[in-house]
Amino acid sequence: MARIGVFVCHCGLNIAGTVDVTQVADALRVRPGIVLATDYVYLCSEPGQALIRDSVEEHELDGVVVAACSPAMHEVTFRRAAAAAGLNPYRLEIANIREQVSWPHQKEPDKATRKAISTVRSIATKVRGDQPLIPLKLPITRRALVVGGGIAGMTAALTIADGGHSVILVERSSRLGGRAAQLSHAYLGPADAPVDLDRCVEALVHHPLIEVLTSTEVSAFS
Repeated sequence: MARIGVFVCHCGLNIAGTVDVTQVADALRVRPGIVLATDYVYLCSEPGQALIRDSVEEHELDGVVVAACSPAMHEVTFRRAAAAAGLNPYRLEIANIREQVSWPHQKEPDKATRKAISTVRSIATKVRGDQPLIPLKLPITRRALVVGGGIAGMTAALTIADGGHSVILVERSSRLGGRAAQLSHAYLGPADAPVDLDRCVEALVHHPLIEVLTSTEVSAFS
């Protein structure tokens, strides 16, 4: 049987000014698998985080639902708090009852409260099925392969290289410039277009972070 804790945030009056947070906690408290349901003024505060940490340990919670603001705001904060108490952080989920409930239903408090209960209930169901995860760490080679030495390819290679990353540019023909080199006047218009193209090629071949391979094709990749 799951042991889930539900924490409903007032967020000052951002949530509690519309949603009856006490009613939400009361409604969730009787749900199967929920061993704790409570509300707090500001869960993102240090005392609020301490409440989550202490509750995970005291009630031996294996899942947590925080009913508060958008996960974009404080999901990392709450997951760190849960992890500090020994809970896998991916067993904590956020029910967004501020942006998705309180704010759009400010003139409908009863409807907002019912919607908040339904939202938190659905997230609690999700937590029951969550699996504890371990983040993967993979080494990254900070180098780019650009295929094609036309205007687009050269611009991409120069942009990446100017950002500090090494680049290998592969062009299947024997020269850079692509179609623009063949039809520069027709495509680019100004009389000095070939000069600008030559300047771009010159910058590319002399850039210390760019390796140019002409008369070359990519035969395989993995």
